[in-house]
Amino acid sequence: MKKNVAFYTLGCKLNFSETSTIARTFKDEGFNRVDFSEKADIYVINTCSVTENADKRFKTIVKQAQKVNPDAFVAAVGCYAQLKPQELADVHGVDLVLGATEKFKITDYINDLSKNDYGEVHSCEIEDADFYVGSYSIGDRTRAFLKVQDGCDYKCTYCTIPLARGISRSDTMDNVLKNAREISEKNIKEIVLTGVNIGDYGKGEFGNKKHEHTFLDLVTELDKVEGIERLRISSIEPNLLKNETIDLVSKSRAFVPHFHVPLQSGSNTILKKMKRRYMRELYLDRVKKIKEVMPHACIGVDVIVGFPGETDEHFLDTYNFLNELDISYLHVFTYSERDNTEAAEMDGVVPKNIRTKRSKMLRGLSVKKRRAFYESQIGTSRTVLFESENKEGYIYGFTENYVKVKAPWNPELVNTLNKVKLTKIDEDGLVRFDFVETFAGN
Repeated sequence: MKKNVAFYTLGCKLNFSETSTIARTFKDEGFNRVDFSEKADIYVINTCSVTENADKRFKTIVKQAQKVNPDAFVAAVGCYAQLKPQELADVHGVDLVLGATEKFKITDYINDLSKNDYGEVHSCEIEDADFYVGSYSIGDRTRAFLKVQDGCDYKCTYCTIPLARGISRSDTMDNVLKNAREISEKNIKEIVLTGVNIGDYGKGEFGNKKHEHTFLDLVTELDKVEGIERLRISSIEPNLLKNETIDLVSKSRAFVPHFHVPLQSGSNTILKKMKRRYMRELYLDRVKKIKEVMPHACIGVDVIVGFPGETDEHFLDTYNFLNELDISYLHVFTYSERDNTEAAEMDGVVPKNIRTKRSKMLRGLSVKKRRAFYESQIGTSRTVLFESENKEGYIYGFTENYVKVKAPWNPELVNTLNKVKLTKIDEDGLVRFDFVETFAGN
């Protein structure tokens, strides 16, 4: 009889793509995948370490699994599992903890699925995480996350990712294109490119430090893959987002006018303390360039508040910079101390209540920015890709430039592309529309 396996993913799109790859190895070994809320013989939790909250959630998720099946085998993989393997192994109910390189060979570490008296740890030294494992997710039939790069050589003072994922390394161009074709054959309409630092694509492509290809080479070749309706760049560092890439997206067949560009702070003083590789002037230049060639483009921004040494003046610098910037939404992160980072040892610790207050202010600004961006799109014609979920009688979708729309539930719309005219903003901040046409070949 087939054994059941269930997965839970914390964190980023990259984690989702890797969970999907790990799930396929279980399928190849004869396991049957079930939802995490269902009874399984083994529960695999892919962990994240970017925020303090992700660490805490792990224990809650283990309890959820044990509630459904107290006898189930529980395995932890991912970034937190690499950084603090013993901490996870000590959580009641955890049987196996695998680090950065071991997670892709998880079925090799599972013998009889009987519960262990204590969590067994297999975790490499992070210096050994120097080879590349390609991944893509196909759980959601409307879009797939395609991993093109892993690891990071940057030394940002707040970040544990290099400690959790190792050096920057890339998939080969041939393999990325092969994976993209495989995805296109599954009637998935959109691919989201993902990685830790995707603008660094090409480094370590064949196990060496030099760039065999650049990110521009990658997007140029992907744009030629037939069958993919949409390609989206997930997140790219401002210093690696070159004019040539922006120009290519503006003229592209498949790349959509949506960029997510981390800023982290609008204060040059704080950017230097963070060891970011640009100043705010370069960021402003990137935004201006995008809007110059694609006025309708959506631009998302990552910001960290409460970094050590961030005074009220530094924060207001950030707030005012973002307020005046032609961007569409913010992802706001409240700074949390991470072990083995430079920032954790810095003076000028910002009290938690002030971090929370600043975070709230920027989240409010994000609501205002998104609303203004949506209003600027009213009256325009866009293409919507509809999602597969029925949420309280409504179906949702995104335009190519990331405007979220809603319509009464209609199963025939799932995973279809439709030309629409955006008409008005709803009471819940989403956009209503009129249909213009449904594309043939949906």
